[in-house]
Amino acid sequence: MLKYVSYDIVFQEVPGEVTLALNLSGCPNRCQGCHSPHLREDAGRPLDRAEIDLLVERYGRQVTCLCFMGGDGDPAEVARLARHVRRISRLKTAWYSGRMPLPAGFDTAAMDYIKLGPYIPSRGGLDSPQTNQRMYRIVRDGNDTPAFEDITARFRRNPPGA
Repeated sequence: MLKYVSYDIVFQEVPGEVTLALNLSGCPNRCQGCHSPHLREDAGRPLDRAEIDLLVERYGRQVTCLCFMGGDGDPAEVARLARHVRRISRLKTAWYSGRMPLPAGFDTAAMDYIKLGPYIPSRGGLDSPQTNQRMYRIVRDGNDTPAFEDITARFRRNPPGA
């Protein structure tokens, strides 16, 4: 079962979206230099459909996206809850994973955005031109298999083409 420690309304995690970011605990990745090492612990409130319903009811009119920050211990549950968000609301869904590549069999149709890759201090975060991390917008053009549009450059202060 997924658990979340906290949440906040944020403006930088998903470009162009006002995002309700849920900070999930139980992270198995142990990235050196992690900005949220407390999320390694098994802590917080259970995150299930009923809890999602409460959060969407409370904040759904103030945000355009719900982002699961973590959840690498149970990607299938992240996707299941994202599908639930899409059924009950107009919100887009996002997942910040510290893994690379995407877990085999992950339900990409449940997401509008996916961030992949561990934090590597020498490479920097999404705003660094040297980052190993990638942020993708999931593009659905009627095909069975969605395409991944790399939007990582949008995190930089002066993105290419700006």
